[in-house]
Amino acid sequence: MRSLLLIRCRSLRATMGVTAVVAVILLAFAAGAGAQTFSSSKGELDCNGDSPAQQSVRTTMNCTDIRGFANEDNRNTWDGRFYDNGTYIGHDEPDMSFFSNQPGAGNDVTWTETVGRDPSALPTVKTPGADVAHWFELTPAPWMSMMMCDPNSEPQNPCTPESDANAPDPCTISATPCPNGYTGGGSAFMEMQLYPPGFSPFADAISCDNSHWCAALTIDSLECTYGFTTCNQNCEEPVNFAFIQRNGVPAGPPGPETADLQSETPNSQTLLMNPGDTLVIHMSNASVPGSRGARAFTVVIDDLTTHQRGFMQASAANGFATTSPADCSTTPFNFQPEYNTAGYNNITPWGAIRTNISTEFETGHFEACTSLSDPGSDPVAPGITDVFYSACNGPYENAAPGGDGATDPEVSDAPCFPKGDTHGALHTPPDEVTGCYEAFTQNGDLDFDGTPYWREWPTSAWPTPTLPGSFVSALPSTGGREYPLYQVQTDLALSESTCAADGSGCSVPPPNAPGQFYPYWSRVGFGGFCALEFGNVSSGFGVNDLGGDAQYGTDQQSTLGYPEFLGPVQRNSCGFSPHRR
Repeated sequence: MRSLLLIRCRSLRATMGVTAVVAVILLAFAAGAGAQTFSSSKGELDCNGDSPAQQSVRTTMNCTDIRGFANEDNRNTWDGRFYDNGTYIGHDEPDMSFFSNQPGAGNDVTWTETVGRDPSALPTVKTPGADVAHWFELTPAPWMSMMMCDPNSEPQNPCTPESDANAPDPCTISATPCPNGYTGGGSAFMEMQLYPPGFSPFADAISCDNSHWCAALTIDSLECTYGFTTCNQNCEEPVNFAFIQRNGVPAGPPGPETADLQSETPNSQTLLMNPGDTLVIHMSNASVPGSRGARAFTVVIDDLTTHQRGFMQASAANGFATTSPADCSTTPFNFQPEYNTAGYNNITPWGAIRTNISTEFETGHFEACTSLSDPGSDPVAPGITDVFYSACNGPYENAAPGGDGATDPEVSDAPCFPKGDTHGALHTPPDEVTGCYEAFTQNGDLDFDGTPYWREWPTSAWPTPTLPGSFVSALPSTGGREYPLYQVQTDLALSESTCAADGSGCSVPPPNAPGQFYPYWSRVGFGGFCALEFGNVSSGFGVNDLGGDAQYGTDQQSTLGYPEFLGPVQRNSCGFSPHRR
């Protein structure tokens, strides 16, 4: 019975332990999605890549994880997890959220970051937990978030920009949908993402090049009604995407229906940042040039090290667009912040991470390999294909319980690329290691055997011969003041095949992870200054590791309706005393 269940779940690319009967029902619904014709056969109408009507331009897009509801089982949600056309799409997002009732705290925030640096040696694939590791193996995208108004996004209600009246009804944080419906504003999820060097091309991998970090403004919407009773199967999670550019002009069309390979390919104006550069990232609403009275969300990055500036505005003039939940057509749109303050309940109504203002290191995608097998071809653009592989071989793959056998919850490791690959007609810098991104057939490393789940994270701000140096981030500020409260959380358990509805089998680290490690936040205080680091920083002058993995708190499945680890809300002070476990 176990092997039959896995076969049927794998036909869905959904591997979270649902029953065979439910798997068949979900497959039938997915197959019944109506066909539709759009202006282009490729775009970003579904950043998960599961639309039956349009192929995704970037098949490795980092999409916002979506919550589920207990006892709300339909073609879109089951067992507290969300399914896009029959595919479970969750992944791993350790997050630190910040709260403030100060006016403007929900729509105007400044981050100061020193970008992480890699070891001088290239990555190795010999001994899990002791190899040379680079940032692209640990995270595809550290990011900062803010919620946006979008009346076409779940729950498809009107939304007044920069207003706390958009906040979800308190019952939406409970395990089951509100009995009288939902009164909050339509909500989209903005992530200002940073991308590490070393594993290009960006179009179907991670990096812009082998030497620089780059960044993009992304906005995910959800074309579902409240409770996910109805979703448009052709455009479930459309995304607007644009690199941060030195001239503020998108590299290509950013809108969901019109995005193309140019949109996902850095050009001569893309802001490139060196490892170790210090950045000031300001995110706010701003006037739209040439449009009297119009405003739109804007990101400005000042590189204090190179004295370069890059910016991007999520405006209709730049090609940003909202997506109709009725027919997936798009309309030019000025996205604006959803909230005034950063109150505790001013959060996303549909994202698994319950947040507005936050920083996180998306993780759990990369696995290093010694060899690859099972080749395929990815049509990244008309006339351009990229050869990839679907199976990873090597010590990391061998460390997972079951390997590729009957107990393995994964369908595939794709896309995988060999060391030195320059990706044919894409002419990219050679990949620095043989490895897999694990995004084509499930959105993450579901057996937790990849680099991020071993002790290969930074142990300080400085790189060692084998480990990268951590990001160092000042506490975020709004109106010149730091946010007074914070909370640590992770949706890791959503991706744990061992995690049951009663809370058993849900843990940090995952119970079946062979490395038995999960990265965590640390605070470093010295001379009145407080900074954040992330990884495995537990010792050193002024270090407080916040209890290590204990900072993620407990699984709140019984109260939220889906697996989510939430730590306590705490005062946002540094706490200069070292904490040793």
